Formats: sequence, C-alpha cells, structure tokens
Amino acid sequence: MGKKNKKSKNLQLIPLGGGGEIGKNIFVLQYGRECIIMDAGLKFPDEAMLGVDIVIPDTSYILDQELDILGIILTHGHEDHIGAMPYIIEELNAPIYGTSLTLGLLEAKFMEHPVNNIDMREINPDKSLVLSDNFKLDFFRTNHSIPDSVGVAVETPVGTVVYTSDFKFDQTPVDGKITDYYKLAELGRKGVIAALIDSTNADRPGYTFSEKEVGKSINEIFRLSQSRIILATFASNIHRIQQVIDASVRYDRKVCVVGRSIVNSVDISSQLGYLNIPKGLLIDADKVSDFPAQKVALITTGSQGEPMSALTRISQSEHRQVNIQPGDTVIIAANPIPGNEKLVARTVNNLFQLKADVIYKPVSGVHVSGHGSEEEIKMMLNLLRPKYVIPVHGEYRQQAHCSKIANKLGIPEENVFLAKPGSVMEFSNGWGRMAGSVAAGRVLVDGFGVGDVGEVVIRDRQMLSEDGIVIIILTMDPEKRKVLVGPEIITRGFVYVREAEDMLEAAKKELAKTIERINRQNIQERGKIKSRIRDSAATYFYNNTGRKPMILPIIIDIPSDNGGNK
Repeated sequence: MGKKNKKSKNLQLIPLGGGGEIGKNIFVLQYGRECIIMDAGLKFPDEAMLGVDIVIPDTSYILDQELDILGIILTHGHEDHIGAMPYIIEELNAPIYGTSLTLGLLEAKFMEHPVNNIDMREINPDKSLVLSDNFKLDFFRTNHSIPDSVGVAVETPVGTVVYTSDFKFDQTPVDGKITDYYKLAELGRKGVIAALIDSTNADRPGYTFSEKEVGKSINEIFRLSQSRIILATFASNIHRIQQVIDASVRYDRKVCVVGRSIVNSVDISSQLGYLNIPKGLLIDADKVSDFPAQKVALITTGSQGEPMSALTRISQSEHRQVNIQPGDTVIIAANPIPGNEKLVARTVNNLFQLKADVIYKPVSGVHVSGHGSEEEIKMMLNLLRPKYVIPVHGEYRQQAHCSKIANKLGIPEENVFLAKPGSVMEFSNGWGRMAGSVAAGRVLVDGFGVGDVGEVVIRDRQMLSEDGIVIIILTMDPEKRKVLVGPEIITRGFVYVREAEDMLEAAKKELAKTIERINRQNIQERGKIKSRIRDSAATYFYNNTGRKPMILPIIIDIPSDNGGNK
C-alpha cells in the first residue's frame, strides 16, 4: 500500500491512535508525499500491562513511507494529546505548532525528557497558517478543561477537513473566552468534507455543565468549612485551580500547591498569564502548619489514585511534608478514568480511616466533564454540516452513539466512519470511503525503555504475577554433553517452600528420572534438554497444584575431572 500512498493524489486521513480508544490521539492527513500530524498523545496502561508506565502510538508508518512532514499541530496541552512528543519528535523531526500554554507545558516535558533540535512555533488562533499549497490551516477557539484549546480546519485540494479536538460548548467559561461559533458556522457555510468529532460523551444525553458550576460548589465548601481543605484535581485543569485560588482569596485562606506536576502547571500558567494569583497567597508545604486549619487550602495531584501522586502518599501517611489531620476536608474534583476506580476507592478509604471528610461522588458538584454531551455534538454537527463524520476520542460504544447522533441529523450511516488505529479514509472531490488499513499499534514505555517491552514480556509478567516462577538448575559436563548434577529447585511467588518441602523433593525425583532419560537417549542439544525439563516440571506442578508457574531451566557448565588425577 506504501507505493500507492506516495503516488495518490487523494487525501488520506489515518488515525494512528485515538480511534476506538480514549487516549494516544494522533491523526495523519496525507496528500501525495506531504502530510501533517494532528496531536501526539499518550494513554495510561491498563491493569494487564504490568510495570508499563505509559503507552504511546506507533509512528512507524510515517517513517516507513518517508513522508514530508510539514508540521505537528497540537490542539491543547493534555497528556493524551501531547504526551508522546518527547518519545517521537526526534525521529519525526518536524516543526511543532501550538498555542502559548500548550507549548509552555510541552517545553516543561522536554526538560524532563531532554531532546535535541526542537522547533516550536506559536500559533495565533486568529490567523491562518499556510504550510504548503496543499495544506492551509485555520483555527477556532474551543472550550475544554484547559485554556488555550483550539480546533483545526485544514483546507486541502479535495475539501476542508475539520478536527474539533476535545470540546464542549460552555456559555459561561471561567476565562470568559467562548467558542468561536462564527468561525464554525462560516466553515459549515463554505463546506466541510469531513469532520473528526470528539465522541467521549456521545452516550450522555443533554448538555455538559459549565465549569463555573464547579466554582459554585467549591465556594460553598470554602464558606462552610472550618478545617483545612485539600483539593485534588488534574494538574492541567487550570480553570479549576483558578477557582480554588479565587475561593481562597474570598475566604482568606493561604494556598499550598503540592505535587510536582501541578506545581509545574501552576508555575507555567501563572508565568504565561493564564492563572491570576495574588502576591503572597501561595505558601510552601513546610509553612502549612504555621497557619490555623481554617486559613489553609491545599491543591494537589492524585485525583485518579495514582500510586506515586501526592494525595495517595498523603492518604498512606507517607508524604514528607503533609499529613492528614482529623476533620480535614478532602475534595476529589475528578471522575475516575475507566480502570482507575479501584485506585481512587483505595485512596478514599485510606482518607476516611484517617478521619478526613472526603467529598468524592459525582453528585457532589465538584467536577464537570470537559467534553460535550449529545446535544453539544448535535450543535457542532449542525454548525459544521460535514458530508462525512469520523467519531474519535472514544471507545467503540461512544463512536456508535456518535454515529446515531449524526444519523438523527440526516447524515447517512454510510457517511459515518467508525475508524480504529490504522484505518485509512480516503477523500476526493465530493466523496469519501474507507480504503483499507496501515500498520498501527502501541509502543510501551517502561522506565527509560521505549518499545523494548513487547507482548511476550507482558505475557511473562502476567504469568509471574499469577503463578510465580520455578528455577531449575542443572550441572552439565560440556565435553561429555551429560547432565552430571541436579536438579536444584528455587521458587519465587509459587509455593511457600517450608510447607511444600515434600512436594519439591518429589519434583526433584521426577525431574531426575527425566534427566536419566535425557542421558540414556544421548540428547546433547541444550534447547532440547531445557524443553524436556520444562515440560516435565510443568506437567508435575500442574498435576499437583493446579498452577502454571513460569519454568526457567538453567544449565551450568562444569567440566568433570577427567585428566587432573591421572
């Protein structure tokens, strides 16, 4: 398919991530040999990816095709839209475009993960960006849970493609900057061949509440509370942080920011003018105890129960500077991301055990989504009036709901593409179609390793976590190719050795019989010897325990004394 792509003069839209999943958003628009990339995010591992830190998209398709990458367009500063950049930018080697806050947050990431030859260019949402004769970009401001969010309209030789990115229609945004309705309507009037639509909340009826509703709830908590207030939120939710700061000023509380990522966000946002913090309001964590409880508010990370986050460590009494005091009011101002429910519940339980008053339920009014619900998706589609719709930023069920919404508005079912990573959608003058797929997947990041943990390693880790490991040590004469001594058996995470001595001794005898057969059959190839030992041990342990531990035979070469005593 690669050669066809290089020659094709149709427009190809390829999500390498962000379709049929929430996270690792990355969308490629390709015309001939030129392309642009919209967003490059990460997603967090699920419970089966043991030890994995983050998951990023596989960009090998772009590199294999040797495309001319005109630019990487970042729509806002959330991790699922910019988090992969430190890991892929050096290979892609393209200029990065984004708004001021987005680039500020990205620059902080590059400081943590040093990269070379980075070309970052700030965009002005009120001005067009011409990257080539084939790609002219216009931007429109959107409302989301982070400032400086934009959508992108890409004018190409075959029509205009609109990427809404994450959006909701907030009529009373905290910063007073509403969505560019006029630009959206104008795009719809001129004609949109395809629109990538945020489908995260497509299965939620009605409208998403304004962020200012959260401000009302926060103000009421501050008004009534006579204790310390600790609020956990996403580090990037600048609007919510601003509302906590405003409430603290109103009710005469000092503010302490705890947690490396949120400290970085506050520093960057205040320097760039996206946070208004009165002088003298912020205090260091080691000064919190100098003030009465009713005069202090803390803003921290850990709303998702992340094991190393500040709130999680505070809830376990392991934080170096902050401890829960009986009567503290703890606000978890976020809904759990699917898969994080148990982590959040564990943190909440720990906080209650420490006698804190925890406000964490969705009905408490301390969190609203940054994504539009069904009626807002209808409004976006009615404004843009696209011929084809591609629901993104959602799992398949959300994509299916978005498809039904589009159908209600008169967009035929065959004009809604439920794409997944690697799907190729091809557009020409007035028509579009699904046109096969390209290689796409996930790259696992574990510590400093990028991509060195694959499916085989994950399966091994799962086996180790479930049934443990049995190490079988044999001694072999490398000259005679005979097993001399053994086996010795070491186990970890399989059985408690003291209570399983008899079984392990019996296992040694069974393996000794296998070794006799190996010697009798004169099997000398190491791979075959290990395989026989592994099969024999696996059968024995399964028959006696019903478990399937990882079996790891180790052969040690020790030459027999066949000449020194002659």
